[in-house]
Amino acid sequence: MITLENNHLMFRFPEVHEHAGCAIDFQRTLRIPDDEKKYSLPPGLGRFPLRHLDDYARKLPEGWLAHGGVIMPMHQAEAMWMSFNQRTFLGGAGYPFAVKVATGKVCAITGENWVNHLNVDPQDHLVLPEQPWLDGYCVERGVIRQFVAMPLGGGYSVEEQITGVAEYGGIQITAYPMKADRYEQLREQRVEEHNINLEMNMCCGISMSMGLAPGGQMKQEIYTDPYGLDAWDQRHSSRCFVTIANSAMWTKITEERPPTEPPTAKEYTAAGLPWFDYYGGDVDTLAGMDKLKNSVSISKMGKQKEEAPLPENGSVGVERIISLRKPGTDQVREMSC
Repeated sequence: MITLENNHLMFRFPEVHEHAGCAIDFQRTLRIPDDEKKYSLPPGLGRFPLRHLDDYARKLPEGWLAHGGVIMPMHQAEAMWMSFNQRTFLGGAGYPFAVKVATGKVCAITGENWVNHLNVDPQDHLVLPEQPWLDGYCVERGVIRQFVAMPLGGGYSVEEQITGVAEYGGIQITAYPMKADRYEQLREQRVEEHNINLEMNMCCGISMSMGLAPGGQMKQEIYTDPYGLDAWDQRHSSRCFVTIANSAMWTKITEERPPTEPPTAKEYTAAGLPWFDYYGGDVDTLAGMDKLKNSVSISKMGKQKEEAPLPENGSVGVERIISLRKPGTDQVREMSC
């Protein structure tokens, strides 16, 4: 079952286990420069608003209603990241989930076309709670290219680059809970680990439909599945489609004003505000897949087209970086000077 609560997508599976639930939201953020440098994590600037698509059925363009799910606004060339949040229960373990993420029905982890099941060779899913967030496409080990909104039909989106067509746009998410017996075993193993905090939220175009395209490079690890394919209950899953509307279409459909455009990376850095670094310890990570590694970034494609799709794309020098501690650990950072 999926519900929309306070701009969170809530996935719950009471038929599997009373604790089987997780929340996903979409965070506004700085668009990092698309200049081939590898940047640290930009901040979260608050959640994007989400609305039930069916509430606006009479106002929707043809084809949108068939997707179901929710709708959210993004300005052209605006960036976002996905935040994964879970409650913790007795024993300190958030309920594990395998989550598949696709943009335009192209997997954001492998670059392969969408399939309604999990794969491990190559791994095409994220594992919660180990993965606290996802900022973009996995292009190489420890590096992603940021999710950036671009109008469908211009050739910039990953969907168009890999499939050759601009058909779906938006974001597709499927959540698979861990099997109940495997969760109980895991819970017993962690019975001594109390008070773990798994909530890691950091404190337009011509086309009406928006897709996500590969932007600048960011240092971020996508963790391997430590449980194995047999741990996930693939008989029970929920899938949600997130339609992305440009700012003008959002206002027309919902009669609400979209959030204002975020500051540029240059403006944010000049104000002395921090960027972030997250270290997950000695956890195995995924290498990028060729399909996504070979996708053309927005800046490069713009040069090929003799267009300027990214305003304020100049490089920035990041000096203030705050290290984030892995959730659930008692590690104290050692003195370095």
